[in-house]
Amino acid sequence: MSKIQVCAMRLMIKRNTLPRLSCVGICLFGVVAVSAALGGVFVNLVNAAEAPVNHALFTTSDQCMACHSNTHAANGEDTSIGYQWRATMMANSARDPYWHAGIKREIADHPQAKAAIEDICSTCHMPMARFEAHASGQMGVVASHLDMFNAKPAILPRNTALAMDGVSCTLCHQIRRDNFGMESSFDGGFVIDTATPPEQRQLFGRFEVDKGRTRVMHSASGFVPTQATHLKESELCAGCHTLFTHAMDDRGNPAGVLPEQVPYHEWLRSDFARTDTCQSCHMPKAGGDTPLSSVVGQPRADVSLHQFIGGNAFMLRILGAYRDELGVVAGTDELEASAARTDRQLANRTAALEIGAPRINGENVEFDVNVRNLAGHKLPTAYPSRRVWLHVTVRDSAGASLFESGAAGADGAISGNDNDDNAAAFEPHYTRITAPDQVQIYESVMGDFAGRVTTGLLFGTRYLKDNRLLPRGFAKAGAPDDVAVRGNAVDDSDFDNGGDRVTFSVPRKDLTGPFTVSVELLYQSIGYRWAQNLRNYDTPESARFLRYYGEEAKSITNLLAKAEASAR
Repeated sequence: MSKIQVCAMRLMIKRNTLPRLSCVGICLFGVVAVSAALGGVFVNLVNAAEAPVNHALFTTSDQCMACHSNTHAANGEDTSIGYQWRATMMANSARDPYWHAGIKREIADHPQAKAAIEDICSTCHMPMARFEAHASGQMGVVASHLDMFNAKPAILPRNTALAMDGVSCTLCHQIRRDNFGMESSFDGGFVIDTATPPEQRQLFGRFEVDKGRTRVMHSASGFVPTQATHLKESELCAGCHTLFTHAMDDRGNPAGVLPEQVPYHEWLRSDFARTDTCQSCHMPKAGGDTPLSSVVGQPRADVSLHQFIGGNAFMLRILGAYRDELGVVAGTDELEASAARTDRQLANRTAALEIGAPRINGENVEFDVNVRNLAGHKLPTAYPSRRVWLHVTVRDSAGASLFESGAAGADGAISGNDNDDNAAAFEPHYTRITAPDQVQIYESVMGDFAGRVTTGLLFGTRYLKDNRLLPRGFAKAGAPDDVAVRGNAVDDSDFDNGGDRVTFSVPRKDLTGPFTVSVELLYQSIGYRWAQNLRNYDTPESARFLRYYGEEAKSITNLLAKAEASAR
C-alpha cells in the first residue's frame, strides 16, 4: 500500500459516526497522518476558518486555503494559490468600494429598478450567492449582504459568507463548458451543475488526480477533483467578462443595449485568438514544477499561477490602505505585491511607443508619435471608466518647456481634457495636435438616451466615442457594432490594426534648437470624471470612495511606455 493510500485511509472517517470536520479540523487530522506517512509535513492554518461551512452548491475559499497555500515552485517561487488569489480583484469583487458607490448611484438614478439592479450587479461581484438565489427561484441581492457584513457578526450567515467571498474557488472550478462561446454564456450565464447532491459534486482542474489524493480532497472539502481541459480556454473567462447593459431613460423605460465590456469579442477579432488565451497573460506560468497543495502535493509542470493580473493596481492599493475598513482578508504586503505585479504587466506587456523623425519645419517642430497596442484586446478594455493617453513635452536646448499636452494632475485630472473640465463635454480623437489643450485620449465615452455624455452605466445607450487602441490583427472596417470604433477615429486611416499615429506640430518661438521631444503613454483605471460625478450622490458609499480617491490619487496613473527623441 502506498504512503498516499495510507494517508487517505486514515482520513476516511465514517460519516455516520463523526460530523464533517471543518477544513481546519480535517487538515489537522490529516497532518498527523501525512506526517506519519511522509516523515513530517506541516501546513500553516492561521488563516483557515474555525467553523465548517455546510455547503450545497458552493463553499467559501477558507475551506480550500489551508491546503492550497504555502507551496513553491522548483526555483523557489511562491506559488500559493490561496494567498495569491485573495490579494486580487477577483477575491475582493464584493469589497470593492468603487462598486459599492456605483451601485448606490445606479439605484438613486433608477429607484424603480432597485431589485433588478442588485440582481444584475451581484452576477459578477457576488456570483456564488446570486447563482444559488437563482437556482432556488429568487433574485440576487447586494445591500442586505453588505449590511450584514458591515455589522461584523461573529459568524456570517452562509449566503452572506458566499456573497463576500467574491469570485471564488468553487465557482470557477465548477463551471462547465456546455455553452462556451455562446450568447447564452455571456452576462454571467455560465453553466454549473445544480442536480448533483453534496458529497458528489465535481471540481474541475487541469491535472489528473490519483485515487488517494482524490479521497484526501473529498474528505477535506466534500468535492471530487475531476480532470478537465476547458479551464485553459478563454471562454471560461468570457462568461463574466462579457457584459451587455440594458439601458434606461430617466423614467425607467428601455433605451438600448450597451456593450459595457466585451474583451472576449475584441480578442476574437485579433491575431491573439490563434496564439494566446486570456490565461496566457493573466495567469502566468510558475517557474518550474510545483505542487498545487502543501498537503501530499504532487509536483506538476506547467502550473498557472492564480495571480489574475489585471489593470487595476489603483484599487488594489486602496484595498491595502483601507483593508480594516473594508474587511479585506489579504495582508497589506500581499495586496502591494499584487499591485506591483499589475504595475509590471502594464509597463512591460501592454504598449509600445515610437517617435518618428522629429524635424524643424519652418516655424514649427513637427514629429509623429506611433502607439502600438501589445495586448490581445482593446487598450484600455472592459469597464468604461478606464483611459489611456499621450503625455507629450517639447523642451528647448536649455531644458525649458516649449510645449506640453496631457499632463496628469495630482488629483487625477488630465490638463486640457474637456471632460475633466466639463462633465457635459469630451475630448475628440485627433490626427494632428497643435495646441496644449488638445490631448489624445484613448477611451470610450458613453451617451445617454438624449445623446448627453454620462458616466451612469444604466443611462449609457451608446458610445459617442470609442477610439481605444485596437489589438494586432483587428481591422476596424466591417467590425460589428459591439466592438466598432466610434467618433473621429473611424475616418483616421492611421488608426487601425494594432495602433495609431498622431502628428504633433509645435511652434518653436524663434528658437533654433536642438529640441527634445518626450512622450509617455499613461493609464488610469478610474478616470477623474468617473469619480467626481459621484459627488452628486449623497450616500455614505460615495463619500467614502471619494475620500479614498482623494487620498490615493497620487498613485492612480500608470506609465505604460515612454520614448524620447531630438529635433535639430
